[in-house]
Amino acid sequence: MAAAQKHVLRVYVARDTALKLTLLERPKSVEELKEIMQERFKPRLDGDFSLHYEDPDFDGDLCLLVDIQELPEKGTLRVVRPEGDTSSTASSDTDLLPHVPALQRQKSWPDHFVVPGFGYEIEHILEEGNRVYEESGQLLKLKRSQKSEILKKMEETIYSFKPYPHEKELAMAAQALITAHPCLRMTAGEDGELGWKRHVGYKVASYRHNLAKAGVAEVAVNIGKWSRNNPDNDHPHQNIKKARKAEVNYLINLPKDQTPATLETLREEIIHEVEKTEQNQLVIGKLMNTTYALRRQEIVGVLVAPQVRDVVDRWPALLMESQVFAEFHRINNVNLRNQFYKELDRHTPKLITLFRDKATKTGKIAEELAKQALVLRALPVYLREDASKFFRTCNSADGPDLTDTPVALLTVATDDTTDAALFSPESICIVVEDEILVSGPTNLADSFLLLFGYVYALDLQYPKNLELTFTFIQKVVMCLEDNKPLKGRLLTLKNDLFNE
Repeated sequence: MAAAQKHVLRVYVARDTALKLTLLERPKSVEELKEIMQERFKPRLDGDFSLHYEDPDFDGDLCLLVDIQELPEKGTLRVVRPEGDTSSTASSDTDLLPHVPALQRQKSWPDHFVVPGFGYEIEHILEEGNRVYEESGQLLKLKRSQKSEILKKMEETIYSFKPYPHEKELAMAAQALITAHPCLRMTAGEDGELGWKRHVGYKVASYRHNLAKAGVAEVAVNIGKWSRNNPDNDHPHQNIKKARKAEVNYLINLPKDQTPATLETLREEIIHEVEKTEQNQLVIGKLMNTTYALRRQEIVGVLVAPQVRDVVDRWPALLMESQVFAEFHRINNVNLRNQFYKELDRHTPKLITLFRDKATKTGKIAEELAKQALVLRALPVYLREDASKFFRTCNSADGPDLTDTPVALLTVATDDTTDAALFSPESICIVVEDEILVSGPTNLADSFLLLFGYVYALDLQYPKNLELTFTFIQKVVMCLEDNKPLKGRLLTLKNDLFNE
């Protein structure tokens, strides 16, 4: 029987975005390969597409992959979408989503950690060590330099996903290492995963320190903590500025060909363009993309977070819906609108079933569904969260009291009836820091989606009373996994949702 054929592929899912795909065996068909890719690269690969591979018979020119037998063991695939399909780039003509520059992080932590290659010498040593281990159970004894090379590759791979990995993620990486190379297990009586996890954790912390000294923004921002020379500063492990909502590009360095002064000039150009009667969306999008690093340093790279009003006064393009979606894409490399509605539509039937099942026991959800008929309104009730300060309603003639309202959706209705507020509102306003930021779409889901984009674009905290609801949207709907453990009620809902 022939041995299974392993494939290592570089897949370009967008012009500037390449992801690594490792297959332990050749798929049975091209369609099966596409399904595997959609699952592995979720949510970055959706819609209809074809696959093209670099054919060595034609000096690497692209050829359409029709026969799965043509799939190379090691090579490059390119995702090609039909004309008019904008699923990977934008959902409307005004949704101008940027390409992620090559120096930015392009992917979040993977579902399955793939152990990197270690160079010819180390790979040969590990292959021989694995053979001996299978025959006699003898573990491999590494030289200090060999172990150091392995840890260096591991630290670089881990950092390519995130600078501050969780304990669970370090354990995942360590387990993947000893699974791929069982000869690296620790001596008898020791926990091999725990040992390598500890070593990798130390190396990642050291790597992070070296990068901070070199001026890498996302880690350099946390330099200057408590020391003998700075006794009044924060403790090194307090108030760390890092991605807390699975952001991929939380804070980045300025482009190499730009300075704060040149970016400030571009910022002023944005203001000038936004003030025009006929705005050029392409120009605004390009300028916002170029100035992204400066904007993030102003929002998250300072000791005291600025007021939201000050941010949008300096960056008025953030009051445009298209640029909120584009900013979300810059931060996460995910299409906010497409991903939100695709997963919400997929889960809505099962969610409503779960809500109704619980209603027979409590009586609360049924009333909520009958009045509002929307999953987004019923979800907090199901999770036993108080949404009264988030979903606000007022009569158009009234001046709403927005005191102590950090984040909310304010529905403005022409009369006091529930049906008018839900189905035919005059407007739905997005409230941030006790004032109306923008008047959003009159559709509740669209307005919620826009507010969720603002949470990332302005680095806002989730509403305290709705942390479970927003975490559900982040992890289950947007598939932005941070690998933090889910709280009981949310874990139960997720398990019920995915159980057939």
